[in-house]
Amino acid sequence: MRKVLLILAIISLWSSCATYYQSNISFNQEFEKGDLDKALTTLRSHPTEASGKRQFLFDVNNGLLLSLMGRYEESNEYFEKAFLYGEDYHINYLNEVGSYLTNPNFTAYKGEDHEHLMLLYFKALNYLKLNKPDEALVECRRLNIRLQQLTDRYDSDNKYRKDALINTLMGLIYDSDKDYNNAFIAYRNAIEIYDEDFKKLFNVGPPEQLKYDLLRTAKLSGMDSEFESYKIQFGMPDYQYTPGEGADLIFFWHNGLSPVKAEWSINFAVARRDNYLIFSNSNLGLTFPFNIGGYDEKEKKGLSSLEFFRVAFPKYIERPVYFSSSTVTIDGVERPLELLEDVNKVAFKCLSERMTLELSKALIRVALKKASEYQLKKDDKALGSLLGMVNAITEKADTRNWQTLPHSIYYSRISLKEGANALTFSTIDGQGKSQKHDFTYQVTKGQTLFHTFSSLESNYPTHGYY
Repeated sequence: MRKVLLILAIISLWSSCATYYQSNISFNQEFEKGDLDKALTTLRSHPTEASGKRQFLFDVNNGLLLSLMGRYEESNEYFEKAFLYGEDYHINYLNEVGSYLTNPNFTAYKGEDHEHLMLLYFKALNYLKLNKPDEALVECRRLNIRLQQLTDRYDSDNKYRKDALINTLMGLIYDSDKDYNNAFIAYRNAIEIYDEDFKKLFNVGPPEQLKYDLLRTAKLSGMDSEFESYKIQFGMPDYQYTPGEGADLIFFWHNGLSPVKAEWSINFAVARRDNYLIFSNSNLGLTFPFNIGGYDEKEKKGLSSLEFFRVAFPKYIERPVYFSSSTVTIDGVERPLELLEDVNKVAFKCLSERMTLELSKALIRVALKKASEYQLKKDDKALGSLLGMVNAITEKADTRNWQTLPHSIYYSRISLKEGANALTFSTIDGQGKSQKHDFTYQVTKGQTLFHTFSSLESNYPTHGYY
């Protein structure tokens, strides 16, 4: 027994300090530098992750990398695997038990709510770049189902249960397919979500472009009363729809990188009240009752012996954006890109909504560890102390998340003339310095093009911080 615990302690000590980001430091640094070929090679140098507990992350990272490299068909194969993984995910109860004896990393990572939406967002964009609008519309329907599942799961207005970006994307896809009625519905839903949810939760309001698209599709759908009503609501009483003579470009800017999960710890004091243990942290104002009525007397004594202990939890660390804004210039006319979604804030919100569950699971985990340690110490003090060391070392938060997502997503609709069009995209940093990127688009009348530009630069904190 002593040898087994010693081996466990050594293994745990070797692996317990690194977060998910740190354990994949080579891949992360190559990706952040924009060295996508090297990053892909590094990612695939661990083939066991393709079917292990990090399978979801392996698939979405492959999908996003391949999308950035322009390999859209391959990208969608991986995104489809990730989608099906989420659809078919079942709890492995043996692993769940193991997680209470060690830590949550013993279970398979199933993905955050917003991550499952984002993989379909990228999958739809890939199809649009492949000029496959019908397939993109299939992803729209999947997105609708996922959004409905979110709405059904959360009935509170203060929870992330609707997504304006996804509804805007659906509108853009229907719009490009000349399905103006469904485009109008999607745009209207997006406006409502910005006004009713995103302003309150993320301080993000509807882009001006979205308002113009809603008015245009209302007019094209023959909804004259809605057209006039929204003109007044948006403060645009003089707006008149004028049919375009050329084509449209939908330009998406994926700015920066999403937050990474790190670990933080809370010390809890423990008090016994009848069949309850009360875990509390007065500094944070946290109190959690834990019912021990279902445990036998030995376990109750072990649990009641607790006075205080440390519990590890996941937390997000923001990677602040390097570029603060961007513009597109065509035919001498410059316009800013508008914020569609702050993915960073959405990620923080998703985790905060789960913190009560995370806290309760972590408290149960540590309480059970401490109870077993107490019982073993009564029989063999040295073994009990060794188990205590193993328990302390294995007390670790789950720091896995999809870390190649953008920090924020911006967009603009740009009118193009038939034929060749030269456009300059400029990113502006915090000091007002700009980087310019030139593009040329060849279009036909009535066409809608979709283009994405990804800025992988981010500010501190540095790698070592998380």
